[in-house]
Amino acid sequence: MFTPIERKRYARQIIMPEMGLAGQEKLRAGKVAVVGAGGLGCPVLQYLVAAGVGEIGIIDDDTVDLTNLHRQILYSADDVGKNKAITAVEKLSVLNPFVRLTAYPDRLTAENAADLLHGYDLVIDGSDNFETRYLVNDFCVRLDKPFVFGSILRFEGQISVFNYQGGPTYRCLFPDAEEGDNCAEAGVMGVLPGIIGTYMANEAIKIIAGIGEPLSGKLLVINTLSNTQSVFEFSRSAATIPVKSPEPATKQPLEENTREMSYDEFEALREADPEQVLLVDVREYYEFEADNFGGENIPLSEIPESIGTFPSGRKVVFYCNSGKRSLQAAKLLTQSGYEGQSFWAQHW
Repeated sequence: MFTPIERKRYARQIIMPEMGLAGQEKLRAGKVAVVGAGGLGCPVLQYLVAAGVGEIGIIDDDTVDLTNLHRQILYSADDVGKNKAITAVEKLSVLNPFVRLTAYPDRLTAENAADLLHGYDLVIDGSDNFETRYLVNDFCVRLDKPFVFGSILRFEGQISVFNYQGGPTYRCLFPDAEEGDNCAEAGVMGVLPGIIGTYMANEAIKIIAGIGEPLSGKLLVINTLSNTQSVFEFSRSAATIPVKSPEPATKQPLEENTREMSYDEFEALREADPEQVLLVDVREYYEFEADNFGGENIPLSEIPESIGTFPSGRKVVFYCNSGKRSLQAAKLLTQSGYEGQSFWAQHW
């Protein structure tokens, strides 16, 4: 039973018919592990604690840095140098004393993941590196737990829900362990993690309370610079589901219609039948303007919403400097069911 103080605290949620007292009781019974108490973890934690999720574990071995403060607004200048998980628990306990909070000032690894995650019903991945994302995915599959995913970079964010009620996993969408840019290298707008983290908290609340339609099998992409949103749908792929104890992330085979293309092969194809080849530069507009190899310029963030405009039956060659963004674009096109072939290439 809720105390009178709890009922008043959560009154604006309980009054909604979709939530009600039954939904609030589910939130109080919920057990959530949050991996990362940084840019995404801060808003996720603040809203889940405020909403009354009963038990939350916070996993993070990192310390607060001065460069964090423009976006990780749970912390202040006085917290610089302190462990994020421990500091977050101290501050969140003041926000809502009815929530049981546990700090794990450790880095999530293959050795401790099972012990840290097994006692929770839902995992939220707020990490900022691919290695941890694959690790979270593989252990959630192994332990049969859903997890909410979010990522941020510059002005763009992504949100999805994986391994939910037999739905697709992170590897179904991103089968390859590819490293890309991070916020320290490419930057991030301070308000972006607040936006994406709030969406992640919303997905978690929906899952725990059993309301609405979670983003399972869907990737929501938000570009705050252009104020655009797009949803990319994907399905579960048995070939990418780990069946044994998770090992360090390794590359999985790409779809048959997706592979790297060399410059010589591209030139030969273009010379033989230029109408069949479509070159797409997936770098940002300013990068394309500074130097380009020709073709169309469609930044990676706009690929999901542009797939429907690609002529069918073509050989689509995606291009960028390192091959990381072009590879992701090629996979997105192939997984969309495009009738044609997709290729990726790096700086020729």
